[in-house]
Amino acid sequence: MIKGTFSITTKIKCSAVNFVFFLVILALKISGQTSVAGVRTYIETHADEAIYQMVEYKIPASVTLAQAIFESSCGTSVLAKRSNNHFGIKCHIQWGGDTIRKSDDTLNECFRKYNCISDSYTDHSIFLKSRPRYRALFNLSVNDYKGWCYGLKNSGYATSPFYPEALIKIIEQYGLFKYDRTETLTIAGLMLEKKMEKDIIISEFICTGFSLEEFCNNDLLWNNEKHVLIQSLEMIIEHPEKEIIGIAEND
Repeated sequence: MIKGTFSITTKIKCSAVNFVFFLVILALKISGQTSVAGVRTYIETHADEAIYQMVEYKIPASVTLAQAIFESSCGTSVLAKRSNNHFGIKCHIQWGGDTIRKSDDTLNECFRKYNCISDSYTDHSIFLKSRPRYRALFNLSVNDYKGWCYGLKNSGYATSPFYPEALIKIIEQYGLFKYDRTETLTIAGLMLEKKMEKDIIISEFICTGFSLEEFCNNDLLWNNEKHVLIQSLEMIIEHPEKEIIGIAEND
């Protein structure tokens, strides 16, 4: 009985020692690669992108940032520098883009390569959103960063037994949970609208008092498109009961 108690106690102590050791390694991994100021600079640089991903895919911005900080050592890792891969996502059979080889769990493994960092963030969101094993995570609130951290580990995102604790430590040490708040969502929504507005090209053509001939002379369409448009509009005016599809087939 005494022997059994000693054995259990010893295991608990060993587990605690391992956990503390892991946190020390984590601190060295991050701070050794970059300073605290460097971590904060990374957060400031990529917080908007993480919030944008949260609005689009309902993944907590805090968790996304913490994963990126941990996986890429704030963008200073070899993988991040050579391939813009900030989440350590491997190729898998579904990937058809560029790749890079790097030893990880085994030698010379295949990792995804991106044109820019924002592509890495978007692919990370799609990676989680599109796989059934992560489906339960999206039932959690975006404010439940602890639930998301433990859920990622339980769903098989990482092999480290202390992966959730590592992410939670980063989130709480740097206050990343503030990016998950409701008021942040509102700001992010406005940011998303502004981003969409930038992608819209405003036409300089003013649609007032013009004929079909004037419309087609403004070089808004190719010649064959002009011909189809004129013929289609004229047919609609002359025969409003006919559909465009039928006109196109006859043409």
